[in-house]
Amino acid sequence: MKIRPFWVLLHRYVGLAMTAFLIVVGLTGCLLAFYAELDAAINPQWSTSTEDRTPLGPLTLLESAERFDPTIKADAMWLSETAATVTVSPRMVRNDESPEPAYDQLILNPYTGELLGQRHWGDLSQGLQNLMPFIYKLHYALALGDIGVWILGITALVWTLDCFVGFYLTLPPGKAHRPGEKSLASKSFWQRWQPAWQIKCSASKTRINFDCHRAGGLWLWLALLVFAWSSVYMNLGGFYSKVMQSVSEYHQPWSEFPDLPQPVQHPQIGWRQAQDIVQVELNRLEQQQGIKIELPSGFWINRAKGFYVYAVKSSADIQDHGGQTRVVIDAKSGSVKQVLLPTGQYSGNTITSWLLALHTANIWGLPYRIFVCVLGLAIVMLSVTGVLIWLKKRRRFSVQFQAEPKHRSK
Repeated sequence: MKIRPFWVLLHRYVGLAMTAFLIVVGLTGCLLAFYAELDAAINPQWSTSTEDRTPLGPLTLLESAERFDPTIKADAMWLSETAATVTVSPRMVRNDESPEPAYDQLILNPYTGELLGQRHWGDLSQGLQNLMPFIYKLHYALALGDIGVWILGITALVWTLDCFVGFYLTLPPGKAHRPGEKSLASKSFWQRWQPAWQIKCSASKTRINFDCHRAGGLWLWLALLVFAWSSVYMNLGGFYSKVMQSVSEYHQPWSEFPDLPQPVQHPQIGWRQAQDIVQVELNRLEQQQGIKIELPSGFWINRAKGFYVYAVKSSADIQDHGGQTRVVIDAKSGSVKQVLLPTGQYSGNTITSWLLALHTANIWGLPYRIFVCVLGLAIVMLSVTGVLIWLKKRRRFSVQFQAEPKHRSK
């Protein structure tokens, strides 16, 4: 039984099914590689100078946000050099007749706590101020909410598996396939595989299209696999966790702690108490494990599961901006549920930290971000050339099929 034709057909039609989604993901990914710069260019009024100043603490910024509007409560705070972003929600549970809040995100000056702006994140009806968040929604969920997350999550999983199928199809045959064709056995493996890595520019347009698809996929294979599997992590977190836990030691609070019967609206442990507990743990990390704590990067509450997460940048982090060194605090008892380092603690977490940094272009500076931008265009190219290959095969099959009755009638 010939197995290769089966994998060719599978690769062809799986690729067709993913084409539209990968084109959207590739094009939006090009822009998201420069999300911070583009968002700042669109909203310059939300950026502040960073000249020799120390930002306010996360707790101060959270409390500042809640003072601006007594009808909202803070859920999360993310800190950068130029702005502090606070995610908020209504303090009271909305009913079906109450109007949708005009915003769910406040942008604060990280050095003074001054309100710089507000927006309903990703809502294009509010204007260009939400352009980059909307592009992020397209990239992550096709701007379709949970349904889009699942669609792209399944696409990412299929894409991951198809990476291996595509790689297999580039491998050279072991012997001649056509009668009378000179045997390839005398050539080394690399000599037989080498054409798959090359684009023959002097060939026909059809051949050049095929070479771009095959050689482009080979040269970028490892990067494509990294982005496919990291997309599974982002969209199918539960599945990703089970796979990683089966092959490595991997821990995440959102996968290990169950949802509460009701989300926490008024936690017994407040923001200030949680921060005090976190500070004790961070001091312990520095003294006992030699981890250097640098700057806070985020502070949020998971109301569905009932815990706080405090994130800092430390010597265990690898990304250029922000930090993934996290302390998880129970919002009811104040107990420390987890202390997670991005690298050097659990092998699965280390792998995931690298996947996340690579996917978000948050490592190795500007050269790598340019590479990610180009990779997005390459994903579009691979999708389009794959469709053109299919159309060529389909037209050839149609011509042969139409000619068969005439042949039989003679």
